[in-house]
Amino acid sequence: MSEKEKMLKGELYDAGYDEELIKERVHCKTLCRQYNNLQYTDLDGRKSLMQTILGKTKGQFFIEQPFMCDYGYNIEIGENFYSNHNLIILDPAKVIFGDNVFIGPNCGFYTAEHPIDYKTRIKGLEFAKPIKIGNNVWIGGSVTILGGVTIGDNAVVAAGSVVTKDVPPNYLVAGVPARKIKEV
Repeated sequence: MSEKEKMLKGELYDAGYDEELIKERVHCKTLCRQYNNLQYTDLDGRKSLMQTILGKTKGQFFIEQPFMCDYGYNIEIGENFYSNHNLIILDPAKVIFGDNVFIGPNCGFYTAEHPIDYKTRIKGLEFAKPIKIGNNVWIGGSVTILGGVTIGDNAVVAAGSVVTKDVPPNYLVAGVPARKIKEV
């Protein structure tokens, strides 16, 4: 089984020395650099290049510059998606955004994880867990969402939160780690 196949299955894989994965990351990061260097007024060029980077786009979307991701093909965005500046998505696993998702500035979605056991970790092995964001979700500025998390429809994540566990639909969560504050 290739390192890419292991990565996509959520198994331990070696991202640091695998030629296929390195080539894919370099290609994606080159496209991200091109995107970030486009003129802000070049809306058609920005949309077209983002459609090349991402695995799936749906309808209208807008991603402020700068934007960075690892592979791109594991990211899917729904209709009426908006992200403010400095969105970072580490996407060795799927990151799926529903419709009407709004993301504040300086947010990170990190599917990549490293083993707790240092003997395994220092070998350069990692694994990835998917992230799923429902419909009508608002994510405040400087939020971090870790792998394995699902955020339910109509949820709100307060600014500065670190989300380590699933968020049920219709809840406001806040804090480090994020916890339920109230039903919305």
